[in-house]
Amino acid sequence: MSLMGVDVGTTGVKAAVFDESGRLLCTAYEEYPLLFPFPGASELNSRHVIEAACRVIGKSAGDVRSSDPVAGIGIASQGEAFTPIARDGAALGNAMTSSDGRAEPYVRACEQDWARRLYEITGHTRYPMYSLFKLMWLKEHQPQIWSGAWKFLFFQDLIAFVLTGETATEYSMAARSMLFDVDKKQWSVEILDRLGLGVERLPEVVSSGTVFGQVKSDLASKLNLGSDVGVAVCGHDQPVGALGCGAAAPGCAAYSIGTVKCICPSADRLILSRELMAANLASYPHVLPDAYTTVAFNITGGSVLKWVRDSFATEEAAEAERRGVSPYEVIIAAASSEPAKVILLPHFGPTGTPHFDSEGAGVLFGLTLSTTRAEVLRAVLEGITFEMRLNLNILAESGFILSDLRAVGGGARSETWMQIKADILQMPLTTMQVAEATCMGAAVLAGSGLGLFDAKQASQKWAAPIRTFEPDSGKSSLYEDRFAIYKELYNSLGAARHKLHELKGR
Repeated sequence: MSLMGVDVGTTGVKAAVFDESGRLLCTAYEEYPLLFPFPGASELNSRHVIEAACRVIGKSAGDVRSSDPVAGIGIASQGEAFTPIARDGAALGNAMTSSDGRAEPYVRACEQDWARRLYEITGHTRYPMYSLFKLMWLKEHQPQIWSGAWKFLFFQDLIAFVLTGETATEYSMAARSMLFDVDKKQWSVEILDRLGLGVERLPEVVSSGTVFGQVKSDLASKLNLGSDVGVAVCGHDQPVGALGCGAAAPGCAAYSIGTVKCICPSADRLILSRELMAANLASYPHVLPDAYTTVAFNITGGSVLKWVRDSFATEEAAEAERRGVSPYEVIIAAASSEPAKVILLPHFGPTGTPHFDSEGAGVLFGLTLSTTRAEVLRAVLEGITFEMRLNLNILAESGFILSDLRAVGGGARSETWMQIKADILQMPLTTMQVAEATCMGAAVLAGSGLGLFDAKQASQKWAAPIRTFEPDSGKSSLYEDRFAIYKELYNSLGAARHKLHELKGR
């Protein structure tokens, strides 16, 4: 009997199968394109995501069908993005991703008193990424889709619906919508009434890992699954990944290095404070019972690397294709071996915490005629990490004192980048045996939902560390000076960034 974890991300979907001891049996991955229909918009074609998810599920299930068939599937996904679904299950429109900024006018129009009330209810501060404001935009600009939608489903809910025909979401995912009362753990009637959305148009909210349906018999055979395979909704990808790498405990945090760069710590109580609100750090349910989390993140960090791959490092990408290796491996190898003398602001779209600036702009500062290609590549790696250093400092000031940082995601595979990160963050960084911890966390939660084991205990057994990267004191000293300049850059360029954003709309 094996367990499958599925991670529906912003740029691709992964599936991984584990045996009951946590041994990885197989994986599958498929990428899909982001769509940019107009300035400020960032979408996914939900039908394409469904098709890709079914293919990776079928591929992974087929790999173990004869040796260790899948008994349960746990699904996690990116937060905030939702798909409007008709009663017959058809997707009525594309999903707006976290970096979609079209709802900014609705955020600006949000009165201060209502903004404070929203934080008290939802544990989140206003920002265009959240579903509440995206739904406001949809209601005004695409009224036919708004009125025709039977349900609004997040991606984990959507894939689970395709598999089972049933609709459900769970606490951590519901919280990312800003429609959810994080204290009462239920949809907020107060917010829904103000939006004009009936609760019946949202999925039922269950605890993480709840197995609420089985794979439909007509679909099971197509996906190499048995007809009795249980399906569980597991949660927002960040806390699910923290569970998967054994970091769902106070003092410990997962450092996810994927499309979104994110630090996800754990707390034993719901914390709603002025300090967290000022830093735009949310507080919402973790995927374990009676636990809570926050996320410090950079939305576009991974997308910056993808942009470098597609637009700037085409030679490295071509070499990687010839060698049959990851293009990012070649790009990182081509970067300078020494700290760069140029500095990158990695805000190639809306920023994450602490700024919550929907008009972010990337900046490469300090270019001279002697600047090399290798130095620019190094600056990209450093700039993305400087932003997380800023967030790590704010977490500490807000009461999240961390001593154990576990690196997961595709970026954690590079030893070179891990050492750069340890030097900049000035904190030991441990890589894990399974880099895609979100799939592992989802599999753990599915196993718990099936009654096979306790999720917290299983995650500690399954999560196997590989190597800890200790900061190099000499490099850390060099980075301290660069980090001081990095912090000055964002504020000093504020007015110019906003003026440039206005020009882009003309």
